[in-house]
Amino acid sequence: MTRLYLLRHARAKWAEPGSRDYDRALDPSGKADAETVAASMLLAGYVPDRVLCSGARRARETWEAASRHLAVTDVEYLDGLYSSDAGGYLEIIRQNGGSGSVLVVGHNPMMEDLAMALSRGGETDALAAVAGGFPTCGLAVIRFSTPLAQIAPEDGYLEEFLAPRDL
Repeated sequence: MTRLYLLRHARAKWAEPGSRDYDRALDPSGKADAETVAASMLLAGYVPDRVLCSGARRARETWEAASRHLAVTDVEYLDGLYSSDAGGYLEIIRQNGGSGSVLVVGHNPMMEDLAMALSRGGETDALAAVAGGFPTCGLAVIRFSTPLAQIAPEDGYLEEFLAPRDL
């Protein structure tokens, strides 16, 4: 069994005049939310083997806060997770997933679209939560019977969805 963890970046500040969206930082509540979700992941035994993180500042800062609880050393920052659509995310996961579980720290709407596309079935509450929108710092936990290099739409089972507002 392989798990894919899809973590949307935490709440970010609005862009400052003249700055790029890519460079938006987390606000204080976003940092706290990332730590809360990561602590919940650890308690549930949801510890990834590898992290694929968008190069955007708010995603990097989300991982930085989460890493205080999740001691993962295999981390790769990929700008493709900032600019790709859900299909691009799937290709990035297939190419970089390896043989273990992977945490992707990325952006919406790609996270929501990918979670829905990959999940043929799932826990009722988790499916309803994702269908209701993928909030900042939301985490989808998707289980597969194959390595991540071989996953395809509707191959997964949405095991759980965590959101800071529920923790």
